[in-house]
Amino acid sequence: MHEQLKLLVILQDLDTMIRESSDQERLKELQTLGFEMEGLEKLKTARAKLAASIEKNYLSLYERVAKKHGRAVVPVEDKTCLACFQNIPPSFFSDITADKPVKLCENCGRILYLFNR
Repeated sequence: MHEQLKLLVILQDLDTMIRESSDQERLKELQTLGFEMEGLEKLKTARAKLAASIEKNYLSLYERVAKKHGRAVVPVEDKTCLACFQNIPPSFFSDITADKPVKLCENCGRILYLFNR
């Protein structure tokens, strides 16, 4: 997986933790289950630092897709986008190169990455 794509996946995880830590109902639910949900400011600082290390064009794309769909970066498994469950055309796999590491699902517009077990 391309380095910028890895950073986008990590950014998405941080955004999810920040969102859940900011939602008071979800926060109470997670605490009831035994999760310690402290350190929101540390998460926001980590997010800002990570976002600064991502190329602007990829960060802009991520934020635009995340605003529309919530979950912006999704895996492809068995030639299927795991967000919309549509088949990915063969050209997707041949188009992934070092120069063009980020591809979007032609159906839902999310950022795709190959899922390797």
